Amino acid sequence: MKKLLVTGSSGLIGSEVCLYFAAEGWEIHGIDNNQRAVFFGPKGDTRWNQNRLQRSIEAFAHHELDIRDRQGVLDLIKQLKPDAIVHTAAQPSHDLAASIPFADFDTNAVGTLNLLEAARQHSPEAPFASMSTNKVYGDAPNELPLKELETRWEYADEAYWNGIPETFRIDQSKHSIFGASKVASDVMVQEYGRYFNMPTCALRGGCLTGPSHSGVELHGFLSYLIKCNLTGTKYNVYGYKGKQVRDNIHSLDVARFIAAFIANPRPGEVYNIGGGRDNSCSIFEAFAKIESISGKPMVYEYMEQNRSGDHICYISDLRKMKAHYPGWDIRKSLEDIFSEIYAAWANRAGTSE
Repeated sequence: MKKLLVTGSSGLIGSEVCLYFAAEGWEIHGIDNNQRAVFFGPKGDTRWNQNRLQRSIEAFAHHELDIRDRQGVLDLIKQLKPDAIVHTAAQPSHDLAASIPFADFDTNAVGTLNLLEAARQHSPEAPFASMSTNKVYGDAPNELPLKELETRWEYADEAYWNGIPETFRIDQSKHSIFGASKVASDVMVQEYGRYFNMPTCALRGGCLTGPSHSGVELHGFLSYLIKCNLTGTKYNVYGYKGKQVRDNIHSLDVARFIAAFIANPRPGEVYNIGGGRDNSCSIFEAFAKIESISGKPMVYEYMEQNRSGDHICYISDLRKMKAHYPGWDIRKSLEDIFSEIYAAWANRAGTSE
């Protein structure tokens, strides 16, 4: 039986990957120490998801390990010698990072290096798929000319109709401290692929979402927005007239792409992984969509000041992914995503978070 090692296994993408590969017959090993609860408090707690995996996957082994523990990471990968590694663990908040810069960099950059070097020493042939972020582009996408429509901002240059490509520059822009630590992680993943010829890829995520997300205000756009609607909690809109655009990809579609990469890996690759144009929406468009599902009005407050370094309009160009892996495409629509997240929060409200 093939072994898969997943970091951040109790998180949104990590748990989806665990379930997907378990269904394909892999032995699953998850690394998670519920650091999300440390970063975001009780509402970020992911133990419920860990428990779900332990109930759902017969061949699941949980490893209570912090990826900042270099020796612990080296020892585990030496022991397991996994056939593939999926790295999703991170300090994920654009906003929070400024107040915890050491924890942010040590988790995102140093943690990734710990995993890469352990893989190089003990499982160099194992495909290594790492979740990066579109924040590696910083606020450079905001330099593109935009046009204001009734409910969203839109690219004025038709050359960007399909979104931001992987060739877009990543330097000389404001990234946020989080974005900078993820740049270091992203480039190191590429370097181990190019320098050591390891099968690695950095997946620059748009808005990764789905029903297993423990969304909070500082991370988890759609999950948190839908939870606010369900509970009647005020949602704060930060600048850009509430017309800022994000593309949203369901965690299952991310897991499916990771499976495609592992089946046919390439060294040192980069892919922008998001929902693309069809799964894009602005904040106010998201309000309208969830109101139509729940029948509840969205309670919100508008703040003139935007979040520092935030994107005004970001859509992932998926053409490179589809060219390299023509069997992959988005299967979960924006409507599917909203309905599933709403049902999941409603179910968890009926039990516990």
